[in-house]
Amino acid sequence: MRLQSKVCNLLASDLVKNCAMDHDLFLALLVFAFVTSVTPGPNNMMLLASGANFGFARTVPHILGISIGHMVMTLIVGLGLAGAFLAVPALQIGLKIVSVIYMLWLAWKLAHAAAPAEAGGSARPMTFLQAAAFQWVNPKAWAMSVGAVAAYAPDQRLATVAVVAAVFAAVNLPSVSIWTLAGRALRRWLTSPARLRVFNWTMAALLVASLIPVLIE
Repeated sequence: MRLQSKVCNLLASDLVKNCAMDHDLFLALLVFAFVTSVTPGPNNMMLLASGANFGFARTVPHILGISIGHMVMTLIVGLGLAGAFLAVPALQIGLKIVSVIYMLWLAWKLAHAAAPAEAGGSARPMTFLQAAAFQWVNPKAWAMSVGAVAAYAPDQRLATVAVVAAVFAAVNLPSVSIWTLAGRALRRWLTSPARLRVFNWTMAALLVASLIPVLIE
């Protein structure tokens, strides 16, 4: 009985220790997801501009497209796609080229965007599907997904990867919404066409600047 009791105590001690490690790892994942989601990047620069140009309500599909699109991306990356890119360097180069071209095009559109009232019915924010698809050519989104899987789901089991993806979606949604709200707060100041033009050009420049880490990597 004493031996059985000792064994049970050892098992219980190991279980508590493992649970504590899991808890610490989960907290670390929350911090990683928040810091990478809330810091400046292509998604947040575009949401800031969209909030200023279209307001929060019209930008909601864009916000949801980012959060859900990145969640799906993280799942797919965690279940093996990252390995394919690491194994075939040409895929990495191709992705960089496509990302740079697409981001430059978005920056050009943003810089030359007129105020919604001036553009009539042609000016509209990014849709849910467009925002979700954009994650696949967003260098920061790739870095976030690959980094999260490597650090918090190295076993690449479906359950572990799913937790990482779900945490990112839950943390990402309010984090990126802050940028949209900040953009909406600027709307009154941007009623002047000249100020809006300067703002859009600045956002376009910051969007291009976010490509620098990709180009010098």
